[in-house]
Amino acid sequence: MADHFQLNLGSLRSTITLTLHTHHAARLWQGRLAREGSHPIMSMAAYINITNILKQAAAQDDPFADWFMLMLEDKVLRAKAQMGQLMEQVSHLEKLLPSQIDVGDNLNIHPVTLPLFIASQLGFLAVYLLTDYDTLVRRVLLAHHTALIGRPDMEGWIDQGAHQVRSLFGIAHRCRVSGVTRSDVAADNARFQEAVDKYGRPPQDVLDGERRSQFAPPIIAVAGSTESEPASASDDVPADDETDATDKPS
Repeated sequence: MADHFQLNLGSLRSTITLTLHTHHAARLWQGRLAREGSHPIMSMAAYINITNILKQAAAQDDPFADWFMLMLEDKVLRAKAQMGQLMEQVSHLEKLLPSQIDVGDNLNIHPVTLPLFIASQLGFLAVYLLTDYDTLVRRVLLAHHTALIGRPDMEGWIDQGAHQVRSLFGIAHRCRVSGVTRSDVAADNARFQEAVDKYGRPPQDVLDGERRSQFAPPIIAVAGSTESEPASASDDVPADDETDATDKPS
């Protein structure tokens, strides 16, 4: 007869860090407080906190959390594709260097290394987008240094890349925990109607649970709803007014 014994296994853990080489990417990581003449910009930490909370709410059968996750997933994937197109343009420029010249990577002699504590896949995707931007800036600065482009083109490409990150933050700033479950949707009660008034009505397939983000967690609870709270940390601030109001999944 086999011995029965309990395996007391702990949780899996890993150490994850992020290294940034440019001031441009570091500023997007930190965000910006509101001041005269400039808009505030959300920090990456605030964005990650929002995605963490949305993931928890989606696990509790909140259809609005599922909707917001779909919005963020759609935006971050489109932003990554746009960043890739900018990278391709830089690659074309780099081919203009004479074959006799060998140019190495443009790396910071004292980069900043940051620990990452992220509980959501959408948070990781945003960090990956930021690393793409960091790489883009390094390559564009080097292209300007080696006379492949002038200052106007350099500044234009850097701004286009930054816009992709800031517009993602702008969408995240509008995301909130509704306190609604699909039981409220089925009952068409006041709680659900109040959420619709605040955030708009999600598509029917999202309300039905037929369409969810590929990163949505399993639904583990269909408990009673709670009061609506902002899905953001105290440093959540409105992002640039560059956000496209049409950035919603259909």
